Amino acid sequence: MTSSCPFCTLPSERIVASCRHGLVIRDGFAISPGHTLVIPRRHIGSFFELEPDERAALFVLLDEQKRQLDKELHPDAYNIGVNDGAAAGQTVPHLHIHLIPRYRGDLTDPRGGVRWIIPDKADYWSVR
Repeated sequence: MTSSCPFCTLPSERIVASCRHGLVIRDGFAISPGHTLVIPRRHIGSFFELEPDERAALFVLLDEQKRQLDKELHPDAYNIGVNDGAAAGQTVPHLHIHLIPRYRGDLTDPRGGVRWIIPDKADYWSVR
């Protein structure tokens, strides 16, 4: 635990689900209704630092939250992502998995999904 880490010092009212190895919050800067973060309790920066039991527990939380969001918000699809390292866009150096509900029409053309992190390479289907 790091006292300066926003995920190590979350107020209990932000936590919507938890287990021994992880917890779940709704993103404070949501990009869609229901945008959720699955966070390990142990302060680590990278997905690749997870122990096998931690990884399994976080994926259980991810599955549970997907089912909960399906019931509550009825999204049409999901993006699941991890920004692992500063060069990948990670701004909080405590691992967190984004579960982002997607809704028909939230983008005119959602093809490419997470590939849009590098816009010049996202639209591979138009390249000849």
